[in-house]
Amino acid sequence: MTDPAASKLPRPSELDQLPDRDAEETAEWAASLDAVTKAAGPHRAAYLMRRTLQHAEGVSGLDLPKLLETDYVNTIPTASEPAPAGDEAMEQRITAWNRWNAAAMVTRGSKYGVGGHIATFASAAWLYETGFNHFFRGKEQDGSGDQLYIQGHASPGIYARAFLDGRLTEAHLDNFRQESGGNGLPSYPHPRRLPWLWEFPTVSMGLGPLSAIYQARFNRYLTNRGIKDVSASHVWAFLGDGEMDEPESTAALALASREGLDNLTFVINCNLQRLDGPVRANFKIVQELEAQFRGAGWNVVKSLWGNAWDELFQLDTTGALVRRLREVPDAQVQTYQTRDAAYIRQDFFGADPALAEMAKLLSDDKILECFHLSRGGHEPRKVYAAYKAALEFKGAPTVILAQTVKGFTLGEGFASKNANHQMKKLTVDEFKSMRDLLGLPIADSAFADGQVPYGHPGADSPEVRYLQERRAALGGPAPARRMHAVAPLPAPAEKAFAAFDKGSGSQSVATTMAFVRLMKDLIRDKETGKRWVPIVPDEARTFGMESLFPSLGIYSPKGQTYEPVDRDQLMYYREAKDGQILNEGITEAGSMADFIAAASAYATHGETMIPFYIFYSMFGWQRTADQMWQLADQLGKGFLVGATAGRTTLTGEGLQHADGHSPMIAATNPAALTYDPAFAYEVAAIVKDGLRRMYGEARPGEDADVFYYLTVYNEPMPQPAKPAGVDEGIVRGLYRFKEGEGAADNARIQLLAAGTAIHWALEAQQLLAAEWGVTADVWSATSWTELRRDALEADAALLRGESRVPYVRQALEGAEGPVLAVSDYMRQVPDQIAQWVEQDWSSLGADGFGLSDTRDAARRHFGIDARSIVVAALAQLARRGEVPASAVKDARERYGL
Repeated sequence: MTDPAASKLPRPSELDQLPDRDAEETAEWAASLDAVTKAAGPHRAAYLMRRTLQHAEGVSGLDLPKLLETDYVNTIPTASEPAPAGDEAMEQRITAWNRWNAAAMVTRGSKYGVGGHIATFASAAWLYETGFNHFFRGKEQDGSGDQLYIQGHASPGIYARAFLDGRLTEAHLDNFRQESGGNGLPSYPHPRRLPWLWEFPTVSMGLGPLSAIYQARFNRYLTNRGIKDVSASHVWAFLGDGEMDEPESTAALALASREGLDNLTFVINCNLQRLDGPVRANFKIVQELEAQFRGAGWNVVKSLWGNAWDELFQLDTTGALVRRLREVPDAQVQTYQTRDAAYIRQDFFGADPALAEMAKLLSDDKILECFHLSRGGHEPRKVYAAYKAALEFKGAPTVILAQTVKGFTLGEGFASKNANHQMKKLTVDEFKSMRDLLGLPIADSAFADGQVPYGHPGADSPEVRYLQERRAALGGPAPARRMHAVAPLPAPAEKAFAAFDKGSGSQSVATTMAFVRLMKDLIRDKETGKRWVPIVPDEARTFGMESLFPSLGIYSPKGQTYEPVDRDQLMYYREAKDGQILNEGITEAGSMADFIAAASAYATHGETMIPFYIFYSMFGWQRTADQMWQLADQLGKGFLVGATAGRTTLTGEGLQHADGHSPMIAATNPAALTYDPAFAYEVAAIVKDGLRRMYGEARPGEDADVFYYLTVYNEPMPQPAKPAGVDEGIVRGLYRFKEGEGAADNARIQLLAAGTAIHWALEAQQLLAAEWGVTADVWSATSWTELRRDALEADAALLRGESRVPYVRQALEGAEGPVLAVSDYMRQVPDQIAQWVEQDWSSLGADGFGLSDTRDAARRHFGIDARSIVVAALAQLARRGEVPASAVKDARERYGL
């Protein structure tokens, strides 16, 4: 059994490993602490220790480990708050109008069943309004301004403000979540749907905080590389306390502190509720977040209690109030919000004799004011003080933990109720109560026929003039996305692309290596080379990119503070403050966040950047497809490159590395142009056309706000010379690479292959001709997805009464015999075009799970090697009666299948 006395013994410490030069002095300090504990109690002793640590850090400047958690009180005392910077009464009226219109918009829309969220903005109104009035910089001064990541569920409040300042009309508000008519407002921040207002899509929770960190980091990258000085830009990310459960929300906290991103502020709305109930019902989410952020090296500012609490804290001479606030779980705090004073007296104050005595000095009204209304996130002075402190803090990012009440000002039916996230409307009587609470001049007669009116003080009212003057002083409207007049980038020199036209001769070259070589040449371009942003998640050597290290440098805000171990080698590991490569470590999510920031810099900062992000194809779309959707929504441009592609090309790695489906996932993204090139010259042609479309002159009808996904392979193969006249086919998705030779009366088949599979098709072409008397044409299908999209557009044109033939049908017109498609991906990838192919269709692919083996063995396992293609081709011809049925059996036996 454990000795009870053992628990009182000092725990081993790292200090035990250090020599004590004055053990007697150490013992005196310990004895003093014991004496205080005995005489004044453990709480007083703990208080003295914490004040001593605070003094050591803040006054004496001693380098001590920081406390991860502070008391459940405001970081900035009332006495230390700065004077307000504006007209508080005016801002109260403006905020009241915005609260009203946000609730009215959602309630009016509820009759159409389109939903909407009221309670989130109600809790966060002052967090936004204080920023809009005093802190958030617009884009009309330097073209960049601040970057605002708005919490998705708070969008009605942002629309309400845009209505007040004249950027939206009542018609817009009445089309909230009704977009098909072309004049609606999207449910959440969606730049693709409302590109003049929203910059960043944030409602896929967790992606906002991750992207905000990398946006702040990319701002420093642009400045350090001399592209544009955006050091005045500040990134503000508005988040929910429940959202912080998403792993992406906290995935890059250490990066932000490690790189000293004091151009970044997280504002976490701690209303203690997520979508179904309390965030930490039995615990305290604010304290948990504080410890998490402090541990990661962030500056933490807590704004928890309003001014009404000052009297209570002054009465707390024993620390009983602070201790009670620390121990009450969040769910009970929510309960206090909905209970009367008698309940609070008994449950909260009755838990400690000292608190019971304090409660005798408090009226019921005072108790209810504190527990029902007074929160740090609901008082503009508290929020202003927190924001000012965040901007003034240097050397690390800041997180503001602002406590609020979800559903604040919406009435007792909303405030702190577990179901308020799903509550979409208020009754007329509830609106009238809200009107009275907010002091708005809306007459009862305005509620005709039960309709809730919008409210507006008038375009020339003092409120609107004040709002617009404040925004003008801060650099214009916010949030706002601006399409800068950015000139198209000049096309790189033709020789960079033409270098691949002649092929590799007898040398075998993987398409991954071909892509990297192309990038090297393009980055050397005098006009556009500096605008390339190479991104890689700690696999640069795998992809043959180490030669870029010394020439381009790896970006680091500290430069290189050490001598690299390989300094004497030609391709040594070089970090630099102006480095061009973003080598992110083992984080695909971080790499994608980098990519998104670079891909949309043309809008965020008016600077066109060309990111390419190269990754293991298996670990791209499968792991971060949600961010690819974010990229599409943000209208980002650039090149995603899935290297070591295919299910059988990466030898020996096995199931988790064998990608057999990324083009299928990519096909679901409307902004992704997905290509599976077979040859180096195809890679060059696709990149060349992508640069033209995204950064040069898009053709009429082309969407320039797209990004490219290329799969490239690590299998060295001879690279053929580029045939004449194939550029259109490469870009559109299909062209005949090698026509079959044979007698005129031979059975004929069309072999369509993508990526590395074309090499097996070419071998099968030879076997079919030499051993079975079958002529096969081999086609390179560079993009099954683009062929499908073109066919879908042709179908849509037919429904409009227009006559249009899909390109795949045009390309295959007159091609004799059936079609057999082959891929190193699952059959579903080539099967995308099956319904538009007039010839008989069949396909082969690597369906199922991957496995570890040699390339040949893996391809035989999946039935996609050359001999398996031959058998499949004979089977297809046998069904048509063009070869004897026995040929299939003979072939299987001959090839050991």
